[in-house]
Formats: sequence, C-alpha cells, structure tokens
Amino acid sequence: MTDILMPALSPTMEEGVLAKWHIKVGDTVSAGDVIAEIETDKATMEVEAVDEGEVLEILVEEGAEGVKVNTPIARLSGDDAAPAPKKSEAKEDAAPAKAEQKPEAKEEAPKAEKADAPKAETKSEPAPKREDGERIFASPLARRLAKMAGLDLASIKGTGPHGRVVKRDVEAAEANGGAAAAKADTAKAAPAAAEGKKPAPTLAQLGIPDGSYDLIPLDGMRKAIACRLVDSVNNVPHFPLFIDVELDALMAARAQINKMLEPRGIKVSVNDFVIKAAAMALKAVPEANASYTPEGIAMHHNADVSMAVAIDGGLITPIIRKAETKGLAQIATESKDLATRARERKLKPEEFQGGTFSVSNLGMFGIKQFTSIINEPQGCIMSVGAGEPRPVVKNGELTVATVMTVTLTCDHRVVDGAVGARFLQAFKPLLEDPLSMLA
Repeated sequence: MTDILMPALSPTMEEGVLAKWHIKVGDTVSAGDVIAEIETDKATMEVEAVDEGEVLEILVEEGAEGVKVNTPIARLSGDDAAPAPKKSEAKEDAAPAKAEQKPEAKEEAPKAEKADAPKAETKSEPAPKREDGERIFASPLARRLAKMAGLDLASIKGTGPHGRVVKRDVEAAEANGGAAAAKADTAKAAPAAAEGKKPAPTLAQLGIPDGSYDLIPLDGMRKAIACRLVDSVNNVPHFPLFIDVELDALMAARAQINKMLEPRGIKVSVNDFVIKAAAMALKAVPEANASYTPEGIAMHHNADVSMAVAIDGGLITPIIRKAETKGLAQIATESKDLATRARERKLKPEEFQGGTFSVSNLGMFGIKQFTSIINEPQGCIMSVGAGEPRPVVKNGELTVATVMTVTLTCDHRVVDGAVGARFLQAFKPLLEDPLSMLA
C-alpha cells in the first residue's frame, strides 16, 4: 500500500485545508491525475497523484482544516513509493516468518551471525522524527548528507514526492550556511523564552463583556500574515523616505496610450506606470534591488516587482517578473490577470513568492500617504498614495498640480538613506516625464 501525504505546496507551508477530493474509494488513479484541491494561506491549488493504484481509503475528510504537511490523507493499493507508517507493521509481520525459515542457521554459522550484527543494528536505526513525534521522510542520501553537514533534518523542507527531503533540499540548506538548522534551534529555544512572557490580556480582562462581539477564528492566511509582519517589524531595522510626484504629464500620456490600446482591450493604470518606473529605477540604482541575508547582500539581477493585491481575508503579492524588460501594455495585461487569479486563489506559488521589491497602492481608496511594512526578505517596499490637486510653486509662482505622495520603506541593513534617496531621484523623473519610459 502507498500513503498519499499532505503535500508542502510552498516553502513556508506547515498546514492547509483539504478543500475538495476529486477521487473516491474504489477509483483507480495514475501518476499525474488531479486527486484533490488544497487551500494554503495564499491560494487554492490542485494536487496531482505521484503514484498509481486503487483508492483503498480516504483518511482525511473533504473540508478538513489544519491538516499538517506529511500527514497521510489517503491510501492506495500497490507498492510503497515513499515511506509510510504501515511499513513498520509489515516488517513486524515478516519477522516471525523469516525466523522460522532456517532455525539451524545459528548453529551452522555463528561467526557469520556475529559479522552481520553491526549491519542489523544500522538497518534497525529508528527513523528521524520531529519534536511532535511526526516521522521525517528523507532519502538515504539526504540523511547522509545532512549528517555530514551537521544539519537538522527536522528544519529542512522537503520538495520530493510527498514532501520527502531529497539531496537538493540538503544542498540548498547547506548553501544557506545552515540557516535551516539555526532556525530549528531558534524554534526549540522559543518556548523557554516565552515562559517568562506575560500573556496578552483577553477581551474580558480589558472590560469587553462576552456576547458583545462575534469572534471570527483565524484562518491560515491571517495566521501567516500575523507571523510574517510581526517578524518583519521586530527583526528589520527600517525607515521611511517620502517624496511628492507631479502626475499631470502622466495622466495626459495615459489617456493617449489607453486610446491607442482600446482596440486590443487593454487599459493601463497609474499603478502600471509605477511598476514600470520602479523597475527602471531599480536597474539604475541596483543597490536598492537587494536583500539582506546572514551570508551577505543578495544583489538581484532582475527587477521582479511584487504588487500588493487585497483579497478576501488578507493580502497577497503576485509578481511581475523582469518588469524592467516589459512594456506598459504587457505589464497592464499581466497585472490584471494576476490580480484576478489572486482574488480567486488560483495563483501558483512561483507567481507570488520570490519578488525583489514591492509596490502597495492605496490611492484608489483616497489614502493620501502611508507607510508599509517590509515584505521580507526584500530590501524595500513602496507605498503609493492618491493623486490629488495641490498647490505647488513653479518658477516662483503659485499654481495647482496633480500630486501624489510616495513613501519608500527601506531595510537599513541593506539599503541606507543615501541609496534610498538615489532610488527616488531616479524614480520621480520617470513618472513626471512618462515618455522617457517608452524610449
């Protein structure tokens, strides 16, 4: 038999919702067949079968929440393609039969038995387990490499079948300087550190009586957002930079461009101009297109711009890859498609993970100015406010212009004040003279 395990659909996924089954007991599945839909903290994704066989049992019901990664969720007939809990039972059943085959073997070859003893001990070595007792699935090579590198298997996310830790996962963890192992050590120390921490007061303790509110349980997305933002605020030394941008030329250019693109059904937004200008400014000031890591500063080759999209229950940041190489029409088309699928929770992990810079725009809500929390491990995030008529001084005379305030929040470990200022100096003229982006 083969256990189908809850897959890890993203590097940060620890649990998910089994939203829907596409199979039932008695069905025959082949590798590649869509068997279920899993809802993570960011998206709902289809899961394909890795093995083939008849569905013998559904272990986790449709709609179940909080299903941990690597938990058996169904069982197939056929050979085990990955380690499963049932294997130990199979070994126990087979042991008596093996002993009954040749009881005289002990007397005939006592020396050989002694020689084989160390091997038997190695084979019976217990499989590694996490702190909660959950078994860690890893290939023999991965286990050996992790042991040689001094890495804790429990801290390494598996990308093999059923979330199994394979060679490339260990090599990636080792390349990160053992960051995964360090993370595991930190996690182990956390409970001890938390023992002396005063728990947050309940609503009742704050004087809010029971029955005066409705309590909405935290879903996976809200929990993930809470953890990531708390970590970012606490761990990243950040500072904001503010700049005002005049938009009159941009608004005129946008009207002309949209008129030309109308037959193609494409409409360019102000945010599309912002993404393009940010990407070009990142190439002009590459020090701003960087991330802090314990091993050094990662200087990114491309401007992969994440755009914040509000969805039911939270926020997600789909990415315009290599935005510096794309025209406004292509950026507009991609951003619309990504935003639509984000709201439907149909994005693939690679479409919202791994950006190098973020843009968050609340101008459509009339927000004049705001400061965003950095989207780790990115070095900067740009907050875009509403464009509005404001008094400005030009050539010594007071006049009115359409002005938008932009805030750049920087990770001071990688982007200092001078670098952030140079980025904004490169960004502002691109928006104020949008035709320069078309050259």
